[in-house]
Amino acid sequence: MAKAKKSHQHKGTGSTPATVALEHAGIPFHLYEYEHSADHMDNGYGLEAVEKLGKDARQIFKTLMADAGTQRVIGIVPVTGHLDLKALATAVGVKKLTMADPKIAQRESGYVLGGISPLGQRTEHVTVLDESAFAFEEILVSGGKRGFDIGISPLDLLGALDASRASIATW
Repeated sequence: MAKAKKSHQHKGTGSTPATVALEHAGIPFHLYEYEHSADHMDNGYGLEAVEKLGKDARQIFKTLMADAGTQRVIGIVPVTGHLDLKALATAVGVKKLTMADPKIAQRESGYVLGGISPLGQRTEHVTVLDESAFAFEEILVSGGKRGFDIGISPLDLLGALDASRASIATW
């Protein structure tokens, strides 16, 4: 059963590096928690959140890490879309990107796959939020563990991450 909580200074089960970063910055957010089940992995972690939270799939975003060789770049796109690596490369001014090795993504983010939040990562990365996020007052991103999402204004997310916005998703 999904539950949503208004949070600004929430501790306990909802405390992750992502929520701590938002609390420290004084940025308002909501917590959305649900029971994660490995039965959904054929469809992906993001689509499990869509099903269990009953939200519009275009409103739930996944955090993906790309590799430029000397640096990693974060792209945040809707769970129903795919990351356009060429568009992301153009947005950040690099020649070419490939998807980062999952082990590198986990090590540099400090999170497990399916729970990688764009917030509170172990290593800071250049980050781009897909333009489609701005169709919503609130979007959901991973809160730092499976079954735990953060609802946040796209503009607040940009500010928290010092990110840019661009059309980086394809369907």
